[in-house]
Amino acid sequence: HVQLVESGGGLVQPGGSLRLSCSASGFNFGITAMSWYRQAPGKERELVASISRSSIGTDYADSVKGRFTISRDNVKNMVYLQMNSLKPEDTAVYYCYAAFFAYWGQGTQVTVSS
Repeated sequence: HVQLVESGGGLVQPGGSLRLSCSASGFNFGITAMSWYRQAPGKERELVASISRSSIGTDYADSVKGRFTISRDNVKNMVYLQMNSLKPEDTAVYYCYAAFFAYWGQGTQVTVSS
């Protein structure tokens, strides 16, 4: 049974931080690149960050470079997104994605507001 379960979302003030987690099960986690996407109301889903199978390669959307950091733990089958200096425009539902298998998580809401 394939599962990608995101957690760690919530309400945070501008300038604050959140750490999203994605727990993977039911598939071979170590062979797939992993990504975080987000979708704001009325907008298309967009790629936020990606990480290669071995964590050697990472890539970020220009809008989050220098503020967000993606990481993974292939022993625990987890992928993380550390989000710092959050802005109101970061408000969205954040999704975990297993690229090789095209699996999506159910999403976690992040709201940045004072």
